[in-house]
Amino acid sequence: MTMKLDWMRGCGTALVTPFRKDGSVDDDCFKSLVERQIKNGVKLLIPCGTTGESATMSHEEDERVIAMTVEIARRHGAKVIAGTGSNNTATAIEYTRKASELGADAALVVAPYYNKPTQNGLLAHFGEIARSVEKFPIVLYNVPGRTASNISAETTVKLANEHENIVAIKEASGNFSQIMEIIAARPENFAVFSGDDSSTLPLISVGADGLISVVANEFPKETSAMVEKALDGEWASARKLHYKLFALMEANFIEASPAPCKFVMKELGLLEENLRLPLVPITEPTQNLLRDILKNLEK
Repeated sequence: MTMKLDWMRGCGTALVTPFRKDGSVDDDCFKSLVERQIKNGVKLLIPCGTTGESATMSHEEDERVIAMTVEIARRHGAKVIAGTGSNNTATAIEYTRKASELGADAALVVAPYYNKPTQNGLLAHFGEIARSVEKFPIVLYNVPGRTASNISAETTVKLANEHENIVAIKEASGNFSQIMEIIAARPENFAVFSGDDSSTLPLISVGADGLISVVANEFPKETSAMVEKALDGEWASARKLHYKLFALMEANFIEASPAPCKFVMKELGLLEENLRLPLVPITEPTQNLLRDILKNLEK
């Protein structure tokens, strides 16, 4: 049976990693962003994911960012789900063990990218990671648009049934039928999170447990409130917040994420708009669109 974690629900933020102009991690800025998340109602913090540009961060930087997140979360009763995925199973195991040692509450483990494993390969990969950290919760992360491999509903449910510490999935496939198959067949206590901001309300309506969000970096108060209201069945209020944020949810992915999100956060005075290559700042047309969206949000 899946480990029971009462806190594994609601709104989580896939945290951006702020960089200085010289490319180094801006620790002070990162800490202030984490504090802002908690102050505005977010209780699940996800450092070192795709939105955090983990693909261009060193193992040492990952460890420092996770440690900073844990330190702040502990003071406020928040939880940390650290990104520890890799397309090398041995490396993913190493990262996941380290996240546990650093005090994270769970790991977010993305499907192996570039390798394009079969479903049997995915079963073996995630099974090996789960066995290596027997009591440490694992959240699967399915994002075929980034990885070129899809964790099928059958594979997800099989992993959930065979490993009690595989406790949830962040589903960003955009395949509603697949996600509903998981929700219908999942074991008790297994959580399903939307991995796409704009899909959150329809997925919660059919049984999903929350959201791991990009837009919450920009507007954590509104995003966390939208999720909580939906989970509480307050659909009119949830829809109002959804449509308030909808244009920004979509625009955050016009160019490679998190570039649009970082531009918005720069406009809000939250960080410097620095990315690591191969990501680059957004183009002028996208800048203009995002400025218009922000003006409408301020009305």
